[in-house]
Amino acid sequence: MHTYKNCTFAPGFSGSFWTRLDPTVNSYQSMKIVTILGARPQFIKASVVSYALSQHDGIQEVVVHTGQHFDRNMSQLFFEEMRIPEPAYQLGIHGLPHGALTGRMMERIEEILMREQPDWVLVYGDTDSKLAGALAAKKLHLRVAHVEAGLRSYNEAMPEEINRILTDRISDLLFCPSEAAANQLRNEGRLADGARIVMSGDVMKDAAARFAPLMKAPAAALPDRYILCTFHRAENVDNPQTLKQLLYALELTCNTLPVVCPLHPHTRKSMEAIGYPIEKSPIRFIEPVGYLEMLYLLNHSALVMTDSGGLQKEAYYMRKYCVTMRNETEWTELAGCGYNHVIGTEPMNILQTVLNLIDVPPVFPIALYGDGHAAEIIARTIAATIGPVA
Repeated sequence: MHTYKNCTFAPGFSGSFWTRLDPTVNSYQSMKIVTILGARPQFIKASVVSYALSQHDGIQEVVVHTGQHFDRNMSQLFFEEMRIPEPAYQLGIHGLPHGALTGRMMERIEEILMREQPDWVLVYGDTDSKLAGALAAKKLHLRVAHVEAGLRSYNEAMPEEINRILTDRISDLLFCPSEAAANQLRNEGRLADGARIVMSGDVMKDAAARFAPLMKAPAAALPDRYILCTFHRAENVDNPQTLKQLLYALELTCNTLPVVCPLHPHTRKSMEAIGYPIEKSPIRFIEPVGYLEMLYLLNHSALVMTDSGGLQKEAYYMRKYCVTMRNETEWTELAGCGYNHVIGTEPMNILQTVLNLIDVPPVFPIALYGDGHAAEIIARTIAATIGPVA
């Protein structure tokens, strides 16, 4: 733990956040950040935030990869393509039920945090890896910064919703992608608890702008015009009846346009369990792709169908309408503006929504989720908590 002297507070900071505001102090303590990553969306977010952190003197970032996504196309390829700092720790924890997965991660992360003694633990999104990192940190009385805070689907049957609520409740710095997310946290009383809420904007917007010029075609052959689809949520693929409904909806959609679907490993496993003929399907399943290939698929698609939270926003950033095959979304602004249509899993509803949108001109006049400098805001806010040497 550090002690500080001759230091004042920045506006909006609580007494626990020290900032470099006193010009009479010339010597400063360096800062160590442990970043917890485990899944594809977190790698994308970290790519821009880690770069922004690297632009601040005195900050050392230690990356921990839990292994929640372990397939090369779901994990290592992202580190290579997006130049994310190589993980200092590879935990290799995956393929377990939620409770066992979170517990095993907490045990290993706790050991690392005790060894590294960071000033901050940085977590992203809504995964089990994020929750494990936040819980391990707080039990060691370490400060937690949560990127993508304040999102709510209001469906606590989703593991992701529980992860969001619990992490937001124990985080010290809450970086919100939208004003709606920031207002959610204010309404939950997080300011009264001493946390700091920062409307940073969405780091995925930063990533889309930064990497769009580098997009590249995947190895798989693509139709001239197609719909891009992904689905992997537990509530969709772990329920055989729901999975069959979605597959039927996609087969019906293939009669309108080809459906290209990068196949998540967990989804493949569930499809094999119900005996679905993947190789003979009219749906064009391809191997999972890296972020640069996903941007290409998005850019050249006519429409997006998904149950992914991240892809809903990526579709918006690439000016594509989205059909969300869930009953709710945490990205309420997209649905409110008509860019995203949350339709559930009933096949005919899905098909009709696709038919209604497939030829609608891509008019996206409203700018959501900040100005594309979210990573800089996050890095600058964290860097401002470096205190002078006692």
